[in-house]
Amino acid sequence: MSNYSRYIWFNGKLTNFENAKIHVLSHCIHYGSAVFEGIKCYDTDNGPAIFKLKEHMERLHKSANAFKIKIPFDVNTLCEATKELVRKNEVKDCYLRPIAYYGFDTLGVHPKKCPVEVSIATLNWGAYVSKDALEKGARITISPWKKYKSNAFPSSTKASGPYLNSMLAVQDAKSRGFDEALLLNEDNTVAEGSGQNIFLIKNNVFYTNDQTSNILLGITRSTLFELIEELGYKYKVQNISQDDLFSADEVFYCGSASEVTPIKQIDNHKVGNGKSGLLTLKLQEKYYNIVRGKEEKYFKWLSFISD
Repeated sequence: MSNYSRYIWFNGKLTNFENAKIHVLSHCIHYGSAVFEGIKCYDTDNGPAIFKLKEHMERLHKSANAFKIKIPFDVNTLCEATKELVRKNEVKDCYLRPIAYYGFDTLGVHPKKCPVEVSIATLNWGAYVSKDALEKGARITISPWKKYKSNAFPSSTKASGPYLNSMLAVQDAKSRGFDEALLLNEDNTVAEGSGQNIFLIKNNVFYTNDQTSNILLGITRSTLFELIEELGYKYKVQNISQDDLFSADEVFYCGSASEVTPIKQIDNHKVGNGKSGLLTLKLQEKYYNIVRGKEEKYFKWLSFISD
């Protein structure tokens, strides 16, 4: 399979990849006026299944509402379109990218009567950080770029423009030989990765931060809360300092694309024994079993393409 889908769902219908185009003067190109989602589809014994499809499309609408982008398709329509797209592209494992954006009407900052356009595409993205990082742990660096405050952009949304902040952070990390970046807030507390929430584990307790730390309230993040408790452990939500981070037994990233990615090194500091943490790998295995349809109890989180 190539990296991009043969068909893209574009403004209400399936179209060939090469025909899914927007005008160069579209508002979104000039001002980043778009909202998007990242969703994963997994091959299971019951055929391809999309993880938490409805929750992602609901968040797409929530993000759009925050920027007064009126999506002309409801959640159910977008969910059915996504399933149709996976069937049409004949893919089993894939990454899905829905996006809603302002097209062309004006070049003024105010979008006025710019039409809202919507597309959904499938990609063969593989491991977001790297396959090696999923197994052996990632090397990350604290970025010199700070995370923007929620009173500058609503951090609980996935909007295109603010992701320039993440782009700067990950470009810097890659240029210095690291797998990923970690952004801090202006007060030097921990925010999140360039596209991931962060957890740490100390004395068998899981810790993560919340919206007061200017983070996206990730769907994977909330999923892990339930899984942590099912595995018999506790989690706490609180601000995370750099001291908390460097004294942790284990650290990991999570997200729809990153799934559960262990972190073995932060700058020159070795996390724990410098290998993927055992509890992190235990949680990762639980997560993979669920998204790959191996636990019937959690079929409620899967949208099977054959339905």
